[in-house]
Amino acid sequence: MNEPCLQEQYSPVSCCFGCGPANAKGLRIRSFVRGDEVVATWRPEPHHEAFPGMLNGGIIGSLLDCHCNWTAAWHLMQQGSLPKPPCTVTADYAIKLLRPTPTDGPVELVARVVASAADRATIEGTLTAAGKPRATCRGTFVAVQPGHPAYHRW
Repeated sequence: MNEPCLQEQYSPVSCCFGCGPANAKGLRIRSFVRGDEVVATWRPEPHHEAFPGMLNGGIIGSLLDCHCNWTAAWHLMQQGSLPKPPCTVTADYAIKLLRPTPTDGPVELVARVVASAADRATIEGTLTAAGKPRATCRGTFVAVQPGHPAYHRW
């Protein structure tokens, strides 16, 4: 995709390991709005493996955490008619690892809002590889206020 992703549009200097465009050693997730979902395609490399051919569970958690966080930020921006997304952080999230995730092809991330309030959103996400769901996530992501260390990070 040649179009700018949410991260490049709204947080181009972010150093976040999972989604920061400016982190040369990070995962560099690129999230795109598609209707009422946010989607991403990401390609694992051998150094992301838990063992040969299978993706590390911590990497899976990072992918889903950051992708779902951007889904919340986008939603809160739309909900509040804001010019840019509020900086959001993870309040809680739970990952279910359904089956091993192969590293010989791309993984697909899809996330959607399932509940929201003025300053937070609950998101459900799925990581799919080789046509099968491999992991799911449900988390709460909160817009931070002045004084929080993450405030103004984008």
